[in-house]
Amino acid sequence: MMKNKQMHLEEEAARCLLCVNAPCSQACKNGDPARAIRAIRFGNQRLASQWVDKCTDEDLENAEQACIHYDRPIRIKEMFRSLDTCPSTQENKPNLAIDFCGIHCENPFFLASSAICTNYEMIARAFEAGWAGVYYKTICMQDIKEVSPRFDAIHCDATGDFYGFRNMEQLSENPTRVDFDILKRLKQDYPSKIVIASIMGQTERQWIILARMAEKAGVDAIELNFSCPQMRLAGMGSDVGQNPELVTFYTAYVKRNVSIPVIPKMTPNIKHMSEPAMGAFFAGADAISAINTIKSVTMNDRSTVSEKKTVSGYSGRAVKPIALRFILELAKNPVLKNVHLSGIGGIETWRDALEFIQLGCRNVQVCTAVMQYGYRIIDDLIIGMQSYMQERGIEKLADIVGEELPNFVTASNLDRKTIVYPKIDRDRCIGCGRCYTSCQDGGHQAIEFDFNTRQPRIVGSRCVGCHLCRLVCPSGAIGTTKRVNKK
Repeated sequence: MMKNKQMHLEEEAARCLLCVNAPCSQACKNGDPARAIRAIRFGNQRLASQWVDKCTDEDLENAEQACIHYDRPIRIKEMFRSLDTCPSTQENKPNLAIDFCGIHCENPFFLASSAICTNYEMIARAFEAGWAGVYYKTICMQDIKEVSPRFDAIHCDATGDFYGFRNMEQLSENPTRVDFDILKRLKQDYPSKIVIASIMGQTERQWIILARMAEKAGVDAIELNFSCPQMRLAGMGSDVGQNPELVTFYTAYVKRNVSIPVIPKMTPNIKHMSEPAMGAFFAGADAISAINTIKSVTMNDRSTVSEKKTVSGYSGRAVKPIALRFILELAKNPVLKNVHLSGIGGIETWRDALEFIQLGCRNVQVCTAVMQYGYRIIDDLIIGMQSYMQERGIEKLADIVGEELPNFVTASNLDRKTIVYPKIDRDRCIGCGRCYTSCQDGGHQAIEFDFNTRQPRIVGSRCVGCHLCRLVCPSGAIGTTKRVNKK
C-alpha cells in the first residue's frame, strides 16, 4: 500500500501553488509545511517529514485553513499525518564537489545562459541560495531589441505547470561593457562561485574581441553560443552550430586568443551533433554544452506579436529525452571521450540531473524550471542528490559520471529472445479499465474486462509484453513478472 500513499501525496502536492512567503507556513508555529510540500514536489518525499515532524494537529489545521488555493485548500493535515518519518541525513553528507574542464565546482548545478541570469542582483541571489555557478546570458556586439510578448507555454492540465516552454528571447540587451563589469564584480564578490561568460559574435573579429573582454573581466571560462535558434541576424546562433566548419573556425579563433577554458554550446537543430562537436574538439575545445532550445511552433494567441507568429526555441521537461539522446551521442563518440560535458534540457529535479550525470555530464544547467519555480529549487537538487549518493554509499560525484553508458547498446543488440509479462495487483486495481481500453485500441487485444466485477484479466497467449498497460494504469496496479524465454 506504500505506493498508493506515495501517489496520493504526490498528486496532492502537485496541487500546491508553491506560494511565496507561504501563508500555510506562516500559520504553523512548529514547522514549515510549504517546504515539506516542495520537497515532495521536487522528488524528495522521503525527506519531507523533517519539516513537519514537530507539528501538532493544531499546527497543521491552522496551516490548512491559511491555504489560499483558488479551488480548495491543500489537505495538509491528511498529507503529513500519512508521511513516513525520514532517516536522519544531517551527518556525513556526500560532497557534491566536482571538477569541470579544470575548474573546481562546489556542486554540479549551474544557471543556464538565459533570462534567469541577466544582472548582478539576480545572480548574487542565486549564489547565496546555493547555485555553484552561472553561464551568464549571452553577450554580443549587436543592438538587441526584444519582442513582446516573448514567451509561451504548453501546460500540464493536471497541475498547470509548464510541460514545454517556448521563448523568442535573444541575447543580452546590455552594452557589452555593462555585462563584463557585472561578471567582474560577481567574480570579485563570490570568488568560490564559477562565473562563465557566454558570447556570440558574427565575425572572427567579434568573437576574438568578446573572448578577450571576457578573460579580462576575470571569468572562469567562456561558452561559445553556436546554438540560439531565434537570432534575427544571419550568420549567428544555430546558423553557426549547424555548420561544423564554422564551429571549428570560431572555436579555434577564440582558443588562440584566450588562456581560459572554452566551451562551445551545441544546437539540437541538426541530425548529428557529433559533427560540429568534433570540429570544436579538433579546434581545442575544453568542454561541450548541450543542448540549446529546439526550433518549434505554438499556435496560442499568447505568442502573437502584433498578430504575427514565428519559429523559436522550445525547452522544459518535454525536451529532456531529446537532450539525453544528444548527450548519449557525444558521450559514446570515441573521439570525444576526454571532453567534459555540460548537460542542459528539461532539468527540474535531482533525478533529472542524475540522468545527465550518469550519461557523462560533469555539470548541468537549469533554466525553465527556475523561470517557473525560482532559485529555491536548488535546495531540493542538493539534498536529493546527497541523499541518493548516501543511500548508495557513493562518496564522490565523479564516481557516477557516465556509469549508465555501458548499458546503452544499438537496437540490433537488444535481447529479443525473452519476454516480461505484466501482472495485475488486485489489491491496488480500482477497476477503471484504462488498461483494457488502451490494449484494445492501441495494443494487442491481450486484456479482457469483466464489466460486472470491473476486473481486467491479462490473456497470456496474446500478450507481447509491450507494457502499454503499465504506463496507462493510474493506480500503479500493474507490475511485472520474471523475464522468461519466449515460447
